Amino acid sequence: MEIRIKRVYAQPDKHDGRRILVDRLWPRGLTKEKASVDLWLKDIAPSTELRKWFGHDRGRWEQFKERYLSELRGNREQIQLLKHELDKGIVTLVYGAKDEEHNEAVVIQENSALFRYQLKGEYDVQE
Repeated sequence: MEIRIKRVYAQPDKHDGRRILVDRLWPRGLTKEKASVDLWLKDIAPSTELRKWFGHDRGRWEQFKERYLSELRGNREQIQLLKHELDKGIVTLVYGAKDEEHNEAVVIQENSALFRYQLKGEYDVQE
């Protein structure tokens, strides 16, 4: 499973594999053609409440990661959809945030253990 991340505004590349948008809102000023998104998993994005609370405030980053991971743990359907795409090959998670180090795609990439789905129905996540 290889997960790459990049801004949706960056030039698509043939090495991106499947480009999956992980934002709840469509990126401003981009057509579907320009974004070159293969799949939009808007429901894997942080909740509107969490997104607004975070507001890309780096001082809230650690708390944001914890809260977002908690949301992801309860989002089996979207995790399974992403895992299915990862099983096919390279995936690039694309996002609209200007901050390339503090966004939901980073959290997903850093916690790829979420995608090791257990038969018993639990996620194998290191806490």
